[in-house]
Amino acid sequence: MLKHIGRHGDRKVAIIFREVPGEDHMCLVIYPDVLPTHMHNAIMKVLESTPGQAATNFADVLHRNVLPDGRPMLEALHREGKLKKVATNQVIVTPTATSSVKLDELNRLVKEMESGTEALKRLQQIDQNAGIVPPDVKRQAEAEFKKTQQRTTTPPPMQAPTTGALDDQALANNMLNQAKRMEAEAKGLVAEAARMKKEAERMFPGVLVGESPEPAPAVSTTATRGRPKNKAKIGDAVQ
Repeated sequence: MLKHIGRHGDRKVAIIFREVPGEDHMCLVIYPDVLPTHMHNAIMKVLESTPGQAATNFADVLHRNVLPDGRPMLEALHREGKLKKVATNQVIVTPTATSSVKLDELNRLVKEMESGTEALKRLQQIDQNAGIVPPDVKRQAEAEFKKTQQRTTTPPPMQAPTTGALDDQALANNMLNQAKRMEAEAKGLVAEAARMKKEAERMFPGVLVGESPEPAPAVSTTATRGRPKNKAKIGDAVQ
């Protein structure tokens, strides 16, 4: 069966726009049987072509093709008043030889299929990532984390009071503040290390997190310095 073909009452129609912009309940059709022969033959040839059958709206293909007299097909149909606005629930489409559906129901199904395709793509992306942060996002987050660590690990310089030198209490307070910052940073590093271990286990189950092979002992290549021992016996001297 051909796409874009249906019936309006007892008349055959070719569906140019499945929906009129701003009027989803209306469509634009032509009645091929009442078209002039040269126009009918040219338009039906385009409709039956591979691009015509692949198009969602037949108008998209008509816009790119011309009649034998050189006029764009869609523009010629419009100028000659061949385009008719009809309610979508009055047009019957026959997707197969044994089935039929109203155009308004077909439009609804197409929209659901299109939204389902988008949802399927999102699910596939989620499945591919398997809950793991994409590498580019992860690298950016790690870079930001390192910058934050650099800012927090560099304590602000101590400023001497305007009244004189720093006393013991000021020094002690400064040391206490630095100790607190170091404790907070240590906790953050421990938490980050735990997260990285879990992620490593997810990426490669069974990996021995935190265990690494012992480094091979270094082999000394330095020769023993000093004079070689004289193994000759005294009795072997030249007599």
